[in-house]
Amino acid sequence: MKSNFSRKILEYLLVVGIISVAATSPLFLYRLAKIMFKESKYKQKNDYEKFRSAFYYLKRKGLIKIEEDGFDIKIIPTEKGIKIMKRYQILELRIKKPKKWDGKIRVVAFDIPNIQRTKRDAFRRKLKELGFYSSQKSVWLHPFDCKNEIKILKDFLGLNNKQIYFFTAEKIEDKLLLEKIRSAYRI
Repeated sequence: MKSNFSRKILEYLLVVGIISVAATSPLFLYRLAKIMFKESKYKQKNDYEKFRSAFYYLKRKGLIKIEEDGFDIKIIPTEKGIKIMKRYQILELRIKKPKKWDGKIRVVAFDIPNIQRTKRDAFRRKLKELGFYSSQKSVWLHPFDCKNEIKILKDFLGLNNKQIYFFTAEKIEDKLLLEKIRSAYRI
C-alpha cells in the first residue's frame, strides 16, 4: 500500500463502515481529514497533502468508492479494500502480555477437516507465530487473554465455531506442562 495514510483511511473505514460528508464545500477532503485524524498524530501542514494523495490513490486502486447522496458524499470501502485491510490486520496480530498474569491458561482446540488443509495449516502457523504452546497437534495453549485475536483469525480464514474451540482453563493439573508454559512465557 502506498503510505501509512492509505492504511489509516482504510482502517478507519473498516471500523465505521461509511463516512458521510457534506459535499457542498470544496474543502470536503480537508473536512474528512479533520474527522478521521481528530485524535491522531497527523497534524502537520503537509499531512493534508499526504492524506489527499492517499485518498485518491485508494480511489484509483478500487479500494474505496465515492457515492453522491443528495448534498452528501459517502465514502465506502470496497470488498477489495476490506480484504486488504483484513490481511494487514492478520499480519500485525499480536497478543499483549499483561503486567501480571491471571494464572489462567487459554486453550484453542481445532478440528478442521482435511479438505480445508490449507486453512488448517495457516491457522496452526499463525498460532505458532503468536506464541502458542502446542500441547497436541490440534490443541494449543497460551497464558494471556487472546479471545479477540482468535476470533479475528477465525473470521479471516472463514472458519466456524464447530471447527475452532476456545476456552479458559482455571487450573492445569499437569505440573510439568504448567512449568513449561511458565518458563516459555517467563511468568
